[in-house]
Amino acid sequence: MMTKKQYVSAVVAVMAAATLAAPASATAGTVTAKTVTATATSTSTSPSTVTTTALETRTTPSKAPVQNTPVRTVRPGERVDAGQGWTVWLTKKGKYWSGPDGYENFRSVVDGNIDRSQPGVSHQSEGGESGVFHSGLYYGTRAAGRVELTDADGRKTLATLVALPGRSDWGVWYVHIAPTQGGSPAVALYDRSGKLLADLPAWDF
Repeated sequence: MMTKKQYVSAVVAVMAAATLAAPASATAGTVTAKTVTATATSTSTSPSTVTTTALETRTTPSKAPVQNTPVRTVRPGERVDAGQGWTVWLTKKGKYWSGPDGYENFRSVVDGNIDRSQPGVSHQSEGGESGVFHSGLYYGTRAAGRVELTDADGRKTLATLVALPGRSDWGVWYVHIAPTQGGSPAVALYDRSGKLLADLPAWDF
């Protein structure tokens, strides 16, 4: 048999236990309510119910959005102003580019030097103390999301992407960056979901 004093003590104990179970603060995530119910009975009183609420913290991890670069579609032979006196154009044979001096360069996509059956990326760089023009081919994928350069200090720069019409499995990337003491930056090709497809390590001049 529980006396009235014992009944009150039991109720207080239940409330104290529920209070200790709740966290002092919720700093992150979604806060939900969890209900704890305790019932004490006595022969001299009717059943009483004490309801307390404890906070439960749930943290949902967040995923950073993928930063993709739109691929610019150009006609075969169409000159693209790449900035600072540089020009880029594409034909079905490959990548062409010229610098401020007017000298033209070419990289083929049909001479067997690259394997378009799997993702890959190439890299050429030219410039001086005022800045460096980096460019190259990306190939072996129709889902290119971005080409990213990382210099010796860890700074990342996104390149511009251009390709021929018809969902070509190759294209050209280019970007201007300041010269670095660590040499040429690393180059990485990602698809639109953010998956790394191919990369080239950094190298010294």
